[in-house]
Amino acid sequence: MRAVLEAVSDRLVPEDEWPSATGAGVLTYLERHASGDSGTWTTIIEPGLQSLDAEANARHNGLTFAELSAEEQDRLLHDVQHGQVRDWPVSAKRFFDTLLSLVIEGYYGSPEAGGNLGGTSWEMIGFRPGPLPGQSAPVEETELQQRSIDQLRDRYDAVVIGAGAGGSVAAAVLAEAGLHVLVVERGSWLRYGDVGSDHLRNHRMSKYGHNTGPSLEGHSRTFLLANGEERITAPFEGDYHNNAMTVGGGTRVYGAQAWRFHPDDFRMASRYGIPEGSSLSDWPILYEELERYYERAEWEVGVSGDGHAHAGRGAKRARPFPMPPLARTREGERLAQAAAKLGWEAGPVPLLINSEERDGRPACGRCGQCVGFACPTNSKNGGHNTMLVRALATGNCDLICDTIVERIETEGGKRATGVRLVQDIGGIIDRRLVQAGHVVVAAGAIESARLLLNSATDSEPDGIGNRYGQVGRHLQGHVYSGAYGLFDDQIQDGLGPGVSIATFRFEHNNEAGVIGGGLLANEFTRLPLVHWYRALAHDAARWGSAGKETMRETYLRTSHIQGPIQEIPTPDSRVRLSPTVRDRYGIPVAQLSGGVHPESLRASAMLAEQAEKWLWAAGARQVWRTRAGAGLSGGQHQSGTLRMGSDPSASVTDPLGRVHGYDNLWVSDGSVHVTNGGVNPVLTIMALAFRTAENLVKRG
Repeated sequence: MRAVLEAVSDRLVPEDEWPSATGAGVLTYLERHASGDSGTWTTIIEPGLQSLDAEANARHNGLTFAELSAEEQDRLLHDVQHGQVRDWPVSAKRFFDTLLSLVIEGYYGSPEAGGNLGGTSWEMIGFRPGPLPGQSAPVEETELQQRSIDQLRDRYDAVVIGAGAGGSVAAAVLAEAGLHVLVVERGSWLRYGDVGSDHLRNHRMSKYGHNTGPSLEGHSRTFLLANGEERITAPFEGDYHNNAMTVGGGTRVYGAQAWRFHPDDFRMASRYGIPEGSSLSDWPILYEELERYYERAEWEVGVSGDGHAHAGRGAKRARPFPMPPLARTREGERLAQAAAKLGWEAGPVPLLINSEERDGRPACGRCGQCVGFACPTNSKNGGHNTMLVRALATGNCDLICDTIVERIETEGGKRATGVRLVQDIGGIIDRRLVQAGHVVVAAGAIESARLLLNSATDSEPDGIGNRYGQVGRHLQGHVYSGAYGLFDDQIQDGLGPGVSIATFRFEHNNEAGVIGGGLLANEFTRLPLVHWYRALAHDAARWGSAGKETMRETYLRTSHIQGPIQEIPTPDSRVRLSPTVRDRYGIPVAQLSGGVHPESLRASAMLAEQAEKWLWAAGARQVWRTRAGAGLSGGQHQSGTLRMGSDPSASVTDPLGRVHGYDNLWVSDGSVHVTNGGVNPVLTIMALAFRTAENLVKRG
């Protein structure tokens, strides 16, 4: 069996001036995969290899596959790929596609996973994983002191649930105001070396898992199908709609685009009307009420950008960004010239990344694998290394990790009195009640809604704030579409984070007449595996000598433009509690359901068309579009499940982010968003967190 496996692998990635699959150590990767496999190897790969040998024997007078010439092996593999063989116990095409993917993973994946010895394939295609030469990495990080469950106070002035973008900001504001604060984080505090850099287990490409958590066992969710059945989904699968779960949340591994919402994003219903089947609504606040908090987030967390760019977005800045933008990449320069040719305004992307030394942390090292991974130079500004550090430095803030809040205790449906904590340390489950003067929920749109639903009482039998059935509804994230362009010359210089230029030509006032529109920007640097899986043209060779040449010739010559659109929310895209599945602590898991409104798909298709136009203008020789799917959109930009509003019958929180009817229960994450903007929402989450926490302090 090993002989045929080795022979097949070396035809899928043959030797030339660069090593073959086996020469690069792919068999070690395959052996590791087989040892931890849950059935793919025994049900697909091994029967397929046996059938392949039998087919070779039948066609070539008793020869095994390994004994055939290279040309004969390639012809046979071609027939297997296209299902042109008979009497196989498994699908020939499925066998071929599965084994090809595994060989490619071993060849272009992370050396630590067992293949790609010494990063051979990365050198071959021109991928540089780390910072620029001469940069010190990894740099030292501030150690975050944690408390154990028995070290906690019996009562805190405020308990903040979640240590992501919103929770870290709220914790800092409250602690610096003199309140005693407890931050509860369900994930772990992960140092740089703990996050990991596996190209198949991260928040950019999560084929087998994540690099921040949650663990695969005991943390499932379910998806409600149209026929009423529930499908269990694991944390790394698409239907899970996961955010990073660690101290810092998504900010630990995000791409860090730091856009403000457009003023019209706050009044979508007034401007466009309400599409049939949607729950489109205006925010209860205007852009002007949030403007100073946007500025505060930019300066206190740290944004690099050009304050004069994108002036046509309808709002003048009172203050520049605290840091200049990162230098434009080669790709960005080419796209800037193309935008000028088209008459489009385009400019740099603001980023929560240091472009110069700030707060004792260095400027960006232009790492080739930024998004999805921790920053080796600690230059990416997130909750873990900015606001949470400030909160803990006051001495007024305690942090407990690997702990969840299973329910919020309330009194008469009017006041939160505390939280019930639960954790599992070494298989021992411990629970504790902590009393609170205020509770701030910042667990992300899915988990925040789940928590309120699971905190039902006699006063609120359907969950906190859910008297009108609004908790968990209007879940949205961002659908993306765009286009790839292949150029004759190298358009990539490998400088991370990669995203360098954007246009808002099609955000509101767009010629296609779609509702809202959105952003178009070039994409982050691509991992080699992401390139193979997602960035090859439909007619590109994917294996053999031609496939290897495809990777060499296209990796640095491919540009990707895409963007999010202003999604149209629907009431049926929602979070409920599963009636059948519980987590490791016996708590009902989140049940997700719904899909994308047709208007969102129309807007997304319009952006893809314009992305194609931009790439042609930049000189691409081949362009192909991508298309958004119609499934539920509630992923890493999730929002909307506890939307704010003035009417308690149509919203969950008031305009300050406080749950209707409560004087001390607040929400400080993307779940309060009424709409989610046509841009990445993290700066809006932070701005609202500053505003909410400031108002909490005023009320004492």
